[in-house]
Amino acid sequence: MRCDFADSLLQGYFDRELSAASAAEFERHLQYCVQCPAELVDMDLLSERLQFAQLYEPAPASLRKKIRANLRHATAATAMSKPLLWHWLAAAAALLLLAIAGWRVNSVVRTDDYQAELAEEIVDAHALSLQSGHLTGISSNDEQAVKAWFKRRLTFALPARDFANEGFALQGGRLDVMEGRTVAVLVYARHEHLINVFIWPTRERDTSPRVGSRQGYQWVDWRKGKIEFCAVSDASSAELEQLHRLIAG
Repeated sequence: MRCDFADSLLQGYFDRELSAASAAEFERHLQYCVQCPAELVDMDLLSERLQFAQLYEPAPASLRKKIRANLRHATAATAMSKPLLWHWLAAAAALLLLAIAGWRVNSVVRTDDYQAELAEEIVDAHALSLQSGHLTGISSNDEQAVKAWFKRRLTFALPARDFANEGFALQGGRLDVMEGRTVAVLVYARHEHLINVFIWPTRERDTSPRVGSRQGYQWVDWRKGKIEFCAVSDASSAELEQLHRLIAG
């Protein structure tokens, strides 16, 4: 039989949503309760497993903009009566959950807007890495050394290969953050050009390469074997296509 505190305060305490007074009261309860500390440990273990499972799927920028607009509209509704306001918020929350669920179910079909926004963020990250000097976390052309460096930091196998004989010399790699998720980045040199290849796991189906340009940089994006790649550089589109074929082959 669960204690009353487990039903009323346990989840709020775990999520750090309790007031200081309620949190202190619950912590005093933990000193003599047997069930609640055990449930807290189970919840913590479950949270870690979910994080390692990489079930998180960031919402596209277009959805985030709609949410922010709805929140601004909700703030402007403070003059409404409390019962009406709470009914409106409950309806908005339900619609939001349906929108997110619908987006996840149809995530295999990415919109052009989403792809353009993702490419924009990746190009900006590429340009920033060149300006800040934060190009590599490991500087090496040794495939095994680069793979070992990433293996300690990633939950998926990274296809790190050197293509120096084909004119794309491996320089090393680093970790970056893209849309709230950690992504791997392999760095190649092509003559005087540096190429960043952003890599992250995906649940979506394989795709043919898609190309584009922004601010003088070219990019090519493709998915293969549950991994998504996006190569960015001021090198020509033909050179990025060549690197794509080497990696995908």
